[in-house]
Amino acid sequence: MKNYFRVMLGDHSGEALNGGFIGADYGIAEDFSKLRPEDWRHFNSTIFIPKFLAVYPNKTKIAAGLAGGFVWHIAFGIKNGDIVLCQDDSGKFHAGEVNGDFYYKPGHVLPHRRPVRWFEQTFDRADMSDELKRSIASGAVVSLPSYRDEMERLIGNAAGPRLISTDETVEDPSAFAMEKHLEEFLVQNWTQTDLGKSYDIFELEGEQVGQQYPSDTGPIDILAISKDKKQLLVVELKKGRASDNVVGQILRYMGYVQEELAEEGQTVTGAIIALEDDQRIRRALAMVQNIHFYRYQVSFKLVKA
Repeated sequence: MKNYFRVMLGDHSGEALNGGFIGADYGIAEDFSKLRPEDWRHFNSTIFIPKFLAVYPNKTKIAAGLAGGFVWHIAFGIKNGDIVLCQDDSGKFHAGEVNGDFYYKPGHVLPHRRPVRWFEQTFDRADMSDELKRSIASGAVVSLPSYRDEMERLIGNAAGPRLISTDETVEDPSAFAMEKHLEEFLVQNWTQTDLGKSYDIFELEGEQVGQQYPSDTGPIDILAISKDKKQLLVVELKKGRASDNVVGQILRYMGYVQEELAEEGQTVTGAIIALEDDQRIRRALAMVQNIHFYRYQVSFKLVKA
């Protein structure tokens, strides 16, 4: 099945769009094309992160993991036939189909590359739904499974946007839709929440990169860090999924963060957020000390002008 991604090309968007490729460059002069797609953990922990930190000794393991995740997506996460969305220097958005395997081109900009057949049609940010605008606002690479229909409309192949989920674990599509909106609202209003009093969504050089943070088992909804930098927080929204899937998923994410990203002395905790109370989640978390369960409430008020 075809998937959709927003990929950030930075200052080299012109070269990439004219040259027919997407790419990454973090100063790591090594060809990764001989690796296998299933080697994410080995790649990050034993190859990329040590090399990245050697080049940038003042960076954190979280920053290194984010960079490694971007390179891995370019090399293996994005498949042939997937659609990528990129922005040029003028602010216009271009879409294209990835049509070849990863290759390394040393001595050139963005040397870790995938070939792309760019479509002729371009579009503006104003053409996108507010949800899609927020989803592509941060992160070097962002998976866009919820915006399949809208992406097809933007590139001229369908009639209109619709928020859907391709996740087979989703039991309640209406809850998925609402809680997808919740993710964006939560990020935008983080400082006003109880979690925001103790944690900040992880930032890198002033850019918020903790939303949809990549891991070897999928993107983490929100990765945050305590204000004293001693604790990492993994936030997972239920999004209509079966309770067992949500608990299992957040445990896998927390394991990844503990093993691959946490610095010495840092601990990892988790938070599951859902629209309704869930006895099955409460039962499962009764045996886990470092994951907390939150419900959210939605209020609506009309004020006469």
